[in-house]
Amino acid sequence: MPITTEAGEHDVVFAPKGGHYLLTRSSLRAMARSTAYSVDATKDIGTLEVSAHEPREAPRVELLPPEKAGGFYAAVVRPRNFDPKQKYPVLMYVYGGPGFSLVKSTMASYFTHQYFADHGFVVVSLDGRGTPRRGRDFERALKGEFGQVPLDDQVKGMQALAANLPELDLSRVGIYGWSFGGYLSALAVLKRPDIFKVGVAGAPVVDWQYYDTHYTERFLDLPQAAPEAYEKASLLPLAKGLERPLLLVHGIADDNVYFAHTLQLADALFRAGKPYELLPLVRLTHQVADPKVRETLYQRMVKFLGANLW
Repeated sequence: MPITTEAGEHDVVFAPKGGHYLLTRSSLRAMARSTAYSVDATKDIGTLEVSAHEPREAPRVELLPPEKAGGFYAAVVRPRNFDPKQKYPVLMYVYGGPGFSLVKSTMASYFTHQYFADHGFVVVSLDGRGTPRRGRDFERALKGEFGQVPLDDQVKGMQALAANLPELDLSRVGIYGWSFGGYLSALAVLKRPDIFKVGVAGAPVVDWQYYDTHYTERFLDLPQAAPEAYEKASLLPLAKGLERPLLLVHGIADDNVYFAHTLQLADALFRAGKPYELLPLVRLTHQVADPKVRETLYQRMVKFLGANLW
């Protein structure tokens, strides 16, 4: 029998012996709450206290179905002072890789989106092929095609959204992401400067031969078995074609995507005579956990994106 009734996201963790479980609920209107239940009676035996303050205002997010976004789930966050009669620059906030979705029915997923939106952008996120929860074939579409399928899906989805949302100004589109999203952001400005006018690439994978997360070989095969897949996915051969402003951001103590990735791309851009900006984050790893650094980073990003899109 179903154990959830409310809309939103639900996560369950079972006790070691299976007699109880912890159900965590979150939605676009409420932050996460965890309640313990007995498996036998599905009886509420207590809700965990949350010490964090509730946000003063929820992000203004609209979730759109695949039929309005080129076949992909999408989230759109508008400024709080949104004027439907105006055109707005678009900021694509991307991930686009295996194992992680950006479009969720959770309030906590969109506070950063709202921050950027309130500075004059309409922020769009799309879960293209390769992201989870759409079945095996949907995820498998990335096999051997890191350098093409994720980018094609972002472009297709954005153009479909613009046909339904007249406030989106497709002549002013920027892109930002972290990790696989950083890779996708750099890929976007390198391969599709006709679409993307500016990019911010956070902790990007640059050459997939040097990324040790297991999904690399799941999707691209072993480097010696499929060298062409790695070559097609690499950003380095594309560096000489950079036409748009690009900000590279990376924690120099990153133990997931090593800082050497960004250094490789910076070196390739330098040798090709292409201008770029590099922002190293000292003493930080793959996550920007320091709230002051995060605040300063977002302020820097707003200025960089706005200078090219406003």
